[in-house]
Amino acid sequence: MHPHDKLFIPGPVEVSEKTWAAFSRPLIGHRGEDFKNLYRRIHPKLQTLFGTKQPVFLSTSSAWGVMEASIRNVVDRGVLCCMCGAFSDKWFDVAKRCGKKAEPLQVEWGKHIDQKDVDRKLASGKFDTVTLTHSETSTGLMNPLPEICCVRAKYPDVVLIVDTVSSFSAVKIEMDALGIDVMLTGAQKALALPPGFSLFSVSEKACARAGKVPNRGFYFDFLEFKSEQAQWMTPSTPSIGHIHALEFKLDEIFQEGLEARYARHARTNALVHDWVRRAGFDFFAEEGFRTKTLTCVKNNKGIDVLELARRLREKHHLVIDPGYGKIRGQTFRLSNMGDETEQTVSHLLACLDDVL
Repeated sequence: MHPHDKLFIPGPVEVSEKTWAAFSRPLIGHRGEDFKNLYRRIHPKLQTLFGTKQPVFLSTSSAWGVMEASIRNVVDRGVLCCMCGAFSDKWFDVAKRCGKKAEPLQVEWGKHIDQKDVDRKLASGKFDTVTLTHSETSTGLMNPLPEICCVRAKYPDVVLIVDTVSSFSAVKIEMDALGIDVMLTGAQKALALPPGFSLFSVSEKACARAGKVPNRGFYFDFLEFKSEQAQWMTPSTPSIGHIHALEFKLDEIFQEGLEARYARHARTNALVHDWVRRAGFDFFAEEGFRTKTLTCVKNNKGIDVLELARRLREKHHLVIDPGYGKIRGQTFRLSNMGDETEQTVSHLLACLDDVL
């Protein structure tokens, strides 16, 4: 048996043995009462996590499936893509590939999206949709969601799509109160579930828009999701193991308490930030706009980041990420999301000190 290499990468994150046990519960039919009852049981907790009274949908796909679905379902006249890193930048590419009129609002990686810039763009009247990545996983940056939502409220016909993939369940996000129209997330980040599953919710406004947009396809048609959810089903065959594991994880989350969970992520994130300063490194994301679930460390000391990651894995069986895309090697990323505690994060940091 090889020793287990524990993941401290920003997704997929470590999955607990208890969660895996729930994932492997006996299968049930996805068109019978057992499945309907399972969906009914988890739904109120999902609505609380999303901060919405709208239905929450279950998608057997990565979050990118729902991201593309969002573009295909609600973009009509044009979409403004807020771009500040690898994943937010990709929204623009996806929109173009879906044949939509798209325009970038591009800022330098590591910088945040300024609500004033969003305001100026929307004032042109060219856009009926905005895409925003809340927590940009590639750079460790968190965009000012409330401020951007306040600007969007000035344009009631504009649909706001928010990717909360690496912030959902680790920080408080109130979909309805903020006026978010499509809010989506993946299973493999702070929810600490195996990858290959995603969750999303859609406002009445966005559903109405979808009804007027042709060529939505079938697998990701929002109206199909809404129709099937009304009967506690999904439009196509779901990953039942993921939903069993989600039920277990929701019980864990609410047993801990949402405020306690948010506070734990803030504490473990602060530990990493303290270590970055103590070790003489810097942050890639600008101050005041850093996400609470991971840290993108700037390699200002010029170390061999790939060698650091290799030695950490070989000596301590811990896995970190040596930077994503064009900033690979110039940065490295440390995750504190999911089930991580002050004890487990402190262990990671001590092992990093040893290898350095």
